Amino acid sequence: MQIAERLTKIPPYLFMELRKKINQAKADGVDVISLAIGDPVEATPAGVIDELCRTARDPMNHRYPTDEEKGMLTFRQAVAGWYRDRYGVALDPATEILGLIGSKEGCHHFVLARINPGDTVLMTDPGYPAYRASILMGGGIPYNVPILAKNGYLPDFADIPTDVAQKARGMFLNYPNNPTGACATKPFLQDLVAFARTYDIAVCYDNPYSEVLFGDQERISFLMVPGARDVGVELSSLSKPFNMCGWRIGMACGNPDLIAGISKVKENTDSGIFNPIQYAGIYALQQEVPAITEMLAVYGRRRERVLKTLAAIGIDFTPPQGTFYLWVPVPEGMTSLAFTNRLFDKTGIVVAAGTAYGQYGEGYVRISLTVPDDRLEEAMARIEREFGT
Repeated sequence: MQIAERLTKIPPYLFMELRKKINQAKADGVDVISLAIGDPVEATPAGVIDELCRTARDPMNHRYPTDEEKGMLTFRQAVAGWYRDRYGVALDPATEILGLIGSKEGCHHFVLARINPGDTVLMTDPGYPAYRASILMGGGIPYNVPILAKNGYLPDFADIPTDVAQKARGMFLNYPNNPTGACATKPFLQDLVAFARTYDIAVCYDNPYSEVLFGDQERISFLMVPGARDVGVELSSLSKPFNMCGWRIGMACGNPDLIAGISKVKENTDSGIFNPIQYAGIYALQQEVPAITEMLAVYGRRRERVLKTLAAIGIDFTPPQGTFYLWVPVPEGMTSLAFTNRLFDKTGIVVAAGTAYGQYGEGYVRISLTVPDDRLEEAMARIEREFGT
């Protein structure tokens, strides 16, 4: 059976390939510790679970979700309250907010709502691989914009050729950034709005790590910048701040025309978010902000433990202040793949090679902090034994 040609253009999904590698090694008896996938191991806050259980007992919530394609108005109102309280941004729940089955869905639907076959879509290199897949499945043409350490892993709009910018219809950006951990600045976002307005580029600002910040890093939303709503949407998610990855609930906020377009895609694609999950999401947004502080303390402790080990084996660097990943330069004289393979073959530890995120990921690996403390401690001990002098 021949599959659609569009799928032949899409490389294997990084995390599916990693899971296959891990499962095969475990089947062979290897004690594998994966530091490759960003999937929080801590439980969802108990109050959120209780709210799911309470509302799931109501038979009315077993029917198709309320306001199927948009999400319940009460959920969208809770999102509006969250943006008001956390970012000082006022949003209209009726026209500027849309419930999502996770922000990843929003990325895909953004392409279907905005991009025509043959349109150019800008994305960063390194960048989240799913953006490329969504662009290709929507018939768009990805254009890689380098993000380099010397620029704080922010794109330089002046380096984008004018003819490319003129053809571009969309742009994916993601700060705090996966995989680098870099954070945007307000001046950068002001430049982004001006660039997008000049070339009529719709911005999809993917912001699921907005709460995962360290040190004195400021919490920033794209929508805080004047004019942002004129040129794009911001996607966010409850996955990272509330350990709700498997629940699949997020939101798109911003430009009413784009929100309406994404909503039209959704109403012809899925039947919305299960009502009890939306009620649980409302509870999280309104009642569980203290859980974020607790989460950051856990990740902060793990982050310092990994940095201590890396310094001990000669990898001493100052990481950016966002996400629960570390974007780590490999030892001198090694490629990303060589370092990744040595870690796996000699220690049973899996990390993500930087080249999985683009050509400018060469020389780096991504390490995730979403692993139990005892397994992280064991992983660091193995690394110190293998690479220590």
